Amino acid sequence: MSSHEQIRIVFGESGIRSYSPPNAVGGRGADSRRSLCSDKLLSHGKKWKLEVRLSPTVRTRSSILEPVDLPPPFRLVRLRESRDAFARAIEIAEESGAGTLTYVGRFDLAEFAVVLEPGEPLRTARRAFYAAMLALTDALRAYAPPNKQVTIDWPDAVRVDGGLVGGGRLGWPSSAQEDEPPRWLVFGAMIRTVAMTDAEAGVHPIASALDQEGFGEAGAVHITESFARHLMLTTETWQVDGFDAVAREFLGRLTDEPQISRTIADNGDLLVRRLGADGTERRDLRKCLRSSSWLDPKLGGPRR
Repeated sequence: MSSHEQIRIVFGESGIRSYSPPNAVGGRGADSRRSLCSDKLLSHGKKWKLEVRLSPTVRTRSSILEPVDLPPPFRLVRLRESRDAFARAIEIAEESGAGTLTYVGRFDLAEFAVVLEPGEPLRTARRAFYAAMLALTDALRAYAPPNKQVTIDWPDAVRVDGGLVGGGRLGWPSSAQEDEPPRWLVFGAMIRTVAMTDAEAGVHPIASALDQEGFGEAGAVHITESFARHLMLTTETWQVDGFDAVAREFLGRLTDEPQISRTIADNGDLLVRRLGADGTERRDLRKCLRSSSWLDPKLGGPRR
């Protein structure tokens, strides 16, 4: 029996939920098999069959007014160029609910944020950040030229062949308790699509843009649409195979660090063990998400 026969994903009034036919799925481990969407992640007023289109459609570079084609669970909120997609999603998260995706139409950046509603305590629900980062890098890989490496500097920065193009961030209610499900989470992303300087690729190896890395006509709309579809796929992977499957994929995207092994703890912290050394280094996810390593507040975008 295939995984699609074992677990059917339904988008309805209660959001994403898993349905397992009798005797189809055996016992599950308490942590690794806990569903990100055990109550709901993306909600929608109607029921829809899960469909994920992975093959990018060839189009010319998107304009800021081009329609954004999102899968049914998502509801688009288009913002003016001067607005902040992440900040706006946090402002309306309580009222608008899961599946709301805010999008800023900018020529030089793919900027968007999505509201999530996990059904588990905040301390473990933050692992949704890894699922969203995986979807973000998958969205880029769908349009990347052959042999281009899309990697992550833990936990939040995205690089293409070593050049910083952007990253992701996560917000949650300030009053949320670690041992209770948060009312919402917001994942926001920025990816630099066009270099706004005259510098050639490789002149400033710290920073880059998709147009400098050979992504052709892939623009903000393409990356946003691709992210939404890959987020659905990553969510299904979590539900079917447990968080361990998501963690393995995420760890495989991290920038190489020689002579170390890495795992993700139940609360999302990164555990690092160095070859030949005693003990394990613990990197605090919650602390790192309080500020974005890739974001330049003065520029309002990725660092240069």
